[in-house]
Amino acid sequence: MQSVAEALDRLRALAAAEPLATLAARFEAAGHELALVGGPVRDAFLGRPVNDLDLTTSARPDDIIRIVAPVASAHWDIGRAFGTIGARIGAETVEITTYRSDAYELDSRKPEVAFGDTLDGDLERRDFTVNAMALRLPSLTLVDPSGGFDDLLGGRLRTPISPERSFSDDPLRMLRAVRFAAQLGLDVDDATLRAIEGMRDRLGIISAERVRDELVKLLSTSAPRRGLELLVATGLAELVLPELPALKLEVDEHAHHKDVYEHSLTVLDQAIELEVSRGAGADAPADVVLRLAALLHDIGKPATKKVEPGGAVTFHHHDVVGAKLARKRLTALRFDKETIVAVSRLIELHLRFFGYSDAPWTDSGVRRYVRDADALLERLHILTRADVTTRNRRKAARLRGAYDELEARIAALAEQEELAAIRPDLDGEQVMAILDVRPGPVVGEAYRFLLEMRLDEGPLGAEEAERRLRAWWQERGGAS
Repeated sequence: MQSVAEALDRLRALAAAEPLATLAARFEAAGHELALVGGPVRDAFLGRPVNDLDLTTSARPDDIIRIVAPVASAHWDIGRAFGTIGARIGAETVEITTYRSDAYELDSRKPEVAFGDTLDGDLERRDFTVNAMALRLPSLTLVDPSGGFDDLLGGRLRTPISPERSFSDDPLRMLRAVRFAAQLGLDVDDATLRAIEGMRDRLGIISAERVRDELVKLLSTSAPRRGLELLVATGLAELVLPELPALKLEVDEHAHHKDVYEHSLTVLDQAIELEVSRGAGADAPADVVLRLAALLHDIGKPATKKVEPGGAVTFHHHDVVGAKLARKRLTALRFDKETIVAVSRLIELHLRFFGYSDAPWTDSGVRRYVRDADALLERLHILTRADVTTRNRRKAARLRGAYDELEARIAALAEQEELAAIRPDLDGEQVMAILDVRPGPVVGEAYRFLLEMRLDEGPLGAEEAERRLRAWWQERGGAS
């Protein structure tokens, strides 16, 4: 947290540079107010990088375009209905929004847009006090009507108006509270928490796409656990990701944690650490696929729990069941097909490694592991390592050592055999020429035969592969 003086120095430097300097002069000359608002002002106080340039103005959308167009290399009005005009000026992209005072009707998914007349009125309608600060341009006057700076100092997250009214206006703000608690390390104040708990069902009017986007933003923070715990504690998870609180009912089979829920959060923490340390770096975009898989990898356990004779608890096939449940949930949240397939596949594969430390695989087993993971191999490495949360240091060390050995074997085989692109020694065209057949099912059967042979034995060479293919074909009753 920076002092007011330090933050204002940062903001003054930003305002003196392009494109803000030019925009401030043009809006003032046109007789309209202009202010830098929200995230950039908040982040200046927090000492965080200021990336987005969000501005608000008394000008209406048509006036914004007239003012901005002469100095912009491009501008767009896709947000015109909400008063927002985007523009590219020099190397920067800005969004400029007319003062607003809109609200949701009780049964509406979309706000009724109404333009406002004052900066204070616009700030009042924003989600949280820490996002309701503005810097007037070009006067460089800080405007903070709801005490956002004091809340930053106190580590508090609260709404500028009563939380009941704020969340009624836009129920998505309840999810945003969870996200900002994680992203900024703030504590949601008691009145706001009570309002979330009492109004959480109103989230049902929000589209699945907006809920998904907010969940992605939460998972993309450097430490999402705080927000996920709040999501569960407030009951919001029952509406957004009900599989997560369901894990609290189950004690894991090794009794390492008081419940599978705690284990899953720990796996997520460890996956993020490995994501950063294995090459992504702290500044790289978050790997949301990996993080979703880490969070959801055990969601099949409640449905597969079985108490064996003697009291032992098992969750046989929870990997397969969990993959199906993840696919269903992510589809309901309108995730894209690529993400759904990748997350569910990682969950399906996350147990494949365990047991390797007791009986190391043959080269064939290693090849199949790589083949089945395909482009997800690095993510599977991270997920599998993160899934080791035992407090038994000797066991943890043994599992780490076993996976180190497996990765070393993968690397060695990859160098010898081009393992990343396992293919049979003969392609489809060669198969058809050798067997004198036309395209059809038999070509696929032959290809799979050759691939299994390649996985079991490694590269054989075209000559040996052809000999075995002809023998297979004769056994099937084909022509010699």
